[in-house]
Amino acid sequence: MVNISKNIWYWYHNVSECYYHVQLTVKYRKALLDNRAERIIIETLQGIKERYAIEISHLGFDQDHIHLLLRFLPTYSAGQVIKVVKSLTAKAIFTQLPEIKKDLWGGEFWTDGYYVATISGRGNKKVIENYIKNQGREQDIKQLRLFDLGT
Repeated sequence: MVNISKNIWYWYHNVSECYYHVQLTVKYRKALLDNRAERIIIETLQGIKERYAIEISHLGFDQDHIHLLLRFLPTYSAGQVIKVVKSLTAKAIFTQLPEIKKDLWGGEFWTDGYYVATISGRGNKKVIENYIKNQGREQDIKQLRLFDLGT
């Protein structure tokens, strides 16, 4: 069971505080996200939250793509979560709005690709970089500088 306290998820021996910004685009960039499609996506995402413990905190619609801010247990990869979201929302849309298939030539609802970025509750990339750089003993930090880590 997941215990959520102040945006931190505790799950067995794991602690998670990672959010994901995901953007999904309708196939062929077709402007198919009207009020009916939005309602179906919202209802489907509520079911995904309950079934898979994927929390969707924000959702934004444009005519041809959506943005989600979500988080999930560290037992899932971002690709796995996106696959679940895309497949279940597409299935629901095609079931409830079968006429949409004509606009997509009978094919898929979402494009094959997606955008995903991680977001920490502890700050931006620079804050995290500085936090990591200042960890450990001074001699350990000097030893690490011997290796070029691409920074």
